[in-house]
Amino acid sequence: MILSIGAAPSSATSRAPDLGGIDWRPCPERADIDCATVPVPIEWDRPGGATIDIAIARLKATDPGRRIGSLLINPGGPGHSGVQAVFESEGYFSADLRRQFDIVGFDPRGVARSKPVLCDATLKEQQYAKLFPTDQAELDDLTATTRKLGADCRGHTGPLIDHVDTVNVARDMDAIRVALGESKISYWGVSYGTLLGQMYAERYPARIRAMVLDSNMDHSLTGYQIQSDGTAELEASLGQFADWCARTADCALHGKDVHEVFDSLYAKAERGELTDNGRKLTPPFFVWDVADSMAYPLDANTGWYHLAEWLRSLHENSRVGGRSAHDDLVEGTPGAVTCQDYSERATSYQMLENYRRKLARLAPHTRMNPSTWAMLTGCTQWPTKVTNPEHRLKVSGAPPILVTTSRYDVLTPHPWAANVQRQIPGSVLLTYDGVGHETYLHSPCGRAATDRYLLTLNTPAPGTHCPAVWPSK
Repeated sequence: MILSIGAAPSSATSRAPDLGGIDWRPCPERADIDCATVPVPIEWDRPGGATIDIAIARLKATDPGRRIGSLLINPGGPGHSGVQAVFESEGYFSADLRRQFDIVGFDPRGVARSKPVLCDATLKEQQYAKLFPTDQAELDDLTATTRKLGADCRGHTGPLIDHVDTVNVARDMDAIRVALGESKISYWGVSYGTLLGQMYAERYPARIRAMVLDSNMDHSLTGYQIQSDGTAELEASLGQFADWCARTADCALHGKDVHEVFDSLYAKAERGELTDNGRKLTPPFFVWDVADSMAYPLDANTGWYHLAEWLRSLHENSRVGGRSAHDDLVEGTPGAVTCQDYSERATSYQMLENYRRKLARLAPHTRMNPSTWAMLTGCTQWPTKVTNPEHRLKVSGAPPILVTTSRYDVLTPHPWAANVQRQIPGSVLLTYDGVGHETYLHSPCGRAATDRYLLTLNTPAPGTHCPAVWPSK
């Protein structure tokens, strides 16, 4: 039996065919990094049909004599460019990793240089503005806009739009492994990249040398659990921010009751009186802006120092300005992928209202997590099928996999990583006891453990915790 590249092996002795190597050329953006493409079928079940080219980039190991192999990376999203991540990898991954690995990233199908899903920017912005309906009429309006947006994206993208789920991307990743000439791959994925890693581990466990899943999606959850986990994590993160401000003299809200300031701004948003840079902030969009800063507390431009100053300026009515213009076409990859990986839809406003009431009791300040809520409302009447529905992982025969997570992560809550670890036999969970998304970025301890595992295959002890790192100037 001859297998198509990317098909699941039928036995332990099955082999994917050789693609004949990769024609590496210097990248137009950076001549010191190699770029190429790998052709894959749009429909893996029809390997003789139309194809697309998957863009890949490689930063070679700085010590070729000690080279271990290729480290494939995915920076998340869905929709983030793995090629761009390679361009930025020297400032992200440690010198030890770069000495012994070729850092290899790719733009998943439908992203950036790999035939992006394209949509009308105005329609996409209209849908985004309607993600939090307040009655059945607004939900119906959102549904109609989503249907129109989906049709527009299909018109600009073509048949690929029906085949951008994460299992298809995992099959593409195995084609890249074959093209690289690697019998096994090492992989690091963050956020959405963890879902890609999970799907790869299900299909190709014997083709993994090492795998790091940093800040995990949990594809076994459906419905309210996604909402409640995300909301509880955001509420707890706001509490951590308030505690940090109370003990940090140069926090702009030091000496104030942060929860009281937040609640007053939320009430102002409810009255339609809260604006920022000319944009009226409804309560969900106010909370979403706060959550964005919660995800990266150490960032100099958007982190907790910035958040405190922003909240104080809103509280003192000192912000003015206008919104920026948008392009005519934008990438619509995140919604296109999510709507094929997750099946829950907002079927009625009563359903949303029931969720909203329960979440408000769970989180009396933040009320909901807007990023998980958008997963619920943004796919109703999307024109493609759910081709990779939620399920518990079935991974058998993989090497030990390292699962890392922050104790407080508003984008991928800690319970998700803990549950993923329980679903993967032999995997190990490492918890960073701070706030933020991307353990490798926030925790020197987590970064060292990740490097050690990728280089030596030695996992940290089960249940390892890394200390929190708090913003400081």
